[in-house]
Amino acid sequence: MNRHTALPSPHASHVNDAVELLKSLIRFPSLSGEEAEIASFMEAHVARAGLEVSRLEDNVYFYLGNGSRRLLLNSHLDVVPPSECHPYDPFDPVVKGGWLYGRGSVDAKASGAAMTTAVLQLAAEGYTPRNGQIIVALTVCEETGEDRNGLLALRPHLPPIHAALVGEPTEMQPAVAQKGLLILRICARGRTAHAARAHLGENAILNAVQDIERLRRLRFDDMETPLMTVTTISGGTARNVVPDLCSFYVDIRTTPKTPHDEVIRRVSAHLESEVHVHSSRIGPVSTPESEHIVQSCLAAIPSAVPFMSDTASDWLFLADIPTVKIGPGASERSHTADERILISEVHEAVDQFKRIVRRFFDQ
Repeated sequence: MNRHTALPSPHASHVNDAVELLKSLIRFPSLSGEEAEIASFMEAHVARAGLEVSRLEDNVYFYLGNGSRRLLLNSHLDVVPPSECHPYDPFDPVVKGGWLYGRGSVDAKASGAAMTTAVLQLAAEGYTPRNGQIIVALTVCEETGEDRNGLLALRPHLPPIHAALVGEPTEMQPAVAQKGLLILRICARGRTAHAARAHLGENAILNAVQDIERLRRLRFDDMETPLMTVTTISGGTARNVVPDLCSFYVDIRTTPKTPHDEVIRRVSAHLESEVHVHSSRIGPVSTPESEHIVQSCLAAIPSAVPFMSDTASDWLFLADIPTVKIGPGASERSHTADERILISEVHEAVDQFKRIVRRFFDQ
């Protein structure tokens, strides 16, 4: 049995209510790779509102307007698996004290619901972007990486895009830069020996500890020093053997001022151990504040303050166009057991997205 219930007909007063839509979306346990049902629901929801909607696999997208100047609104349909100790069923939307609880309520179904509702409301109001076109794309597998990423698959099927909004929880503050992710595997070598004759060997674990301390002290004096965190360590084969190998992984959050190649070079020069690149595909991205999409966000939300986001998103696949990451909810509540969003935040986001769109096309 499906967890969701169908939305009312498009003539009902709350057909374009983002909170009701968000509740329906939360009911889908749309883990990455399992978005077919929620995609069908969104496809039907947009069609009921009278807009033509398209689908590529489980990526749903629709348009408003026919002009050549295009603004993309993108968010993702998938969620991470439930955490331990959810206060309520993670896929049963619960409202309490003005909060809406549920997996995906923040990351990032609130953004998708608010973006979709904003554009459907604009269409119902008779708005058409001047010489432009709004594209809303609700895509899949954002949480799992590049191999199955929905936006990456969809982009070749979309017309040229001039600017984009990526819907992620930022409390509707415009992220104009996003840190990248570089993962290194560091291998410290030693020489094996019996633990009773440890002086005959060289302890790889101790060598790794020394390099971890070197890494902790590493500073880039001529550029921003990226955040570097040792996340896992593994060494030794037996309790009575001096280990000859110890490896550890380092999570490095890079900025637009710290290119991956330069970070790798400096870390390699600073450590005694071997440095191997485990992953470097998520590079940092940024948009100048002078770009029209940024200025449209700032004009539409007078309290907005541009900032750099610590977390990765599908912005990675829009690095070639001016993009702002923005959406309702606090990022700190993403992937948590008590993931929740204020109902007022969802309603406000709809109005703010509408104002951003109007500013972008009308100014």
